[in-house]
Amino acid sequence: MNRTPSRQTLPRAQILAERALASLERFLHIEAVSGIVLLLAAAVALIWANSSASESYHALWHAPLTIGLGSHVISQSLHFWINDALMAVFFLVVGMEIRREIHEGALASLKLAALPLAAALGGVLVPALIYVALNTAPAPLRGWAVPTATDIAFAVGVLALLGRSIPGNVRVLLLALAIIDDIVAVLIIALFYSGGLDPSGLLVAGLGVLMVLGLQHIGVGSAWAYVIPGAVLWLGLLQTGAHPTLAGVVLGLMTPVLPARRREQPLDVASRAVRDLNERADGSTHELAGPLKELRQAQREVMPPVIRVQMALHPWVAYGVMPLFALANAGVTLEGVDLSLGEAQAVTLGVVLALVLGKPLGVLGASWLAVRLGWCSLPSGVSWAGVGLVGLLAGIGFTMSIFIATLAFDDVNLLGAAKLGVLLASLLAAVLGLSWGFLQAWRARQRVPLA
Repeated sequence: MNRTPSRQTLPRAQILAERALASLERFLHIEAVSGIVLLLAAAVALIWANSSASESYHALWHAPLTIGLGSHVISQSLHFWINDALMAVFFLVVGMEIRREIHEGALASLKLAALPLAAALGGVLVPALIYVALNTAPAPLRGWAVPTATDIAFAVGVLALLGRSIPGNVRVLLLALAIIDDIVAVLIIALFYSGGLDPSGLLVAGLGVLMVLGLQHIGVGSAWAYVIPGAVLWLGLLQTGAHPTLAGVVLGLMTPVLPARRREQPLDVASRAVRDLNERADGSTHELAGPLKELRQAQREVMPPVIRVQMALHPWVAYGVMPLFALANAGVTLEGVDLSLGEAQAVTLGVVLALVLGKPLGVLGASWLAVRLGWCSLPSGVSWAGVGLVGLLAGIGFTMSIFIATLAFDDVNLLGAAKLGVLLASLLAAVLGLSWGFLQAWRARQRVPLA
């Protein structure tokens, strides 16, 4: 006897709710949407920080939040928990993206990685040199790495606004470049923006890594089992003086890219579980528990952990962690930034010029040189105009650039000047990229060959 009602017998409200939820799920997976949400969060932060309620903005992020167990207590500001704890989840997704691309993506071989590697290195070195040329004093010089980063979500989201008129390989090049940018940014944070290392913290961090390896060795596939080892690793890095968000990168790089070995293939387990469910359909609910558990486990094991966990975390990071980070960090009080001071003015100007001008020049120049030397060639469907588009969009620093700025500057005025520069540059880069992309699409429709 079939106990499941047909769709026609369902209440109309339930059918409408199902359609709405399905539409919402599709909407949330559109890449342009996450970029828009990020932009809106930054706009809210700017408006809030410059309104009559600006004091409440700053008071909120400086409010203390205490987490502890027994005598072990960590009491820090809400800003700390967002920047140092929640952003570890963002870096976890970054680490898994890097791991997957190295295994089977755009970074899987030197031949595939040569062009995005050259473009990314050019897009790091040229902006850094432009910034350093304009900021020679010791205090502002600490921000040399601020304009070297690219915001993956924002840049790919802006590219998605251009639609299908842009060749798919342009998106692949931008994504690969942004991933390499993230690798460089992680190395920069680890080498230049972490304090003196405390050896006792390394022991704790090492314990967290061993716990992860142990769980992987015995075949534990549930992501929840790795929360405690991840927390131990995070605490260890915090204790060492390294930035604790690096724990996310470490865990991401350790995430397996192949499904765990099982005595029985997941699809075979799923097939058997479905047969058992059909056979026991008229039985008690208790009899269905076993096959349902097997079906859930098989469903989990079909995909490699690096893909499964990344897919599960993506909406939380795109619509939770990153907008919250933008809300907490993009609120630059314009009255509080004194650009009449030479150093602050130079920081803002250096960041803007480095991102808007240095990024495309570095990406284009390094790519041209790599092709000219015969190290690589342009992918199918990618013209030099397309590389230029990638260079312009790479100037959208936003999340990672603001994050590095918070590490680089202790001086409130210089930090505000750097954030202001990042916001202005990211907006300019997005507008220039969209304008160039639409022009490129229009020329393609007119069948004018692109140089």
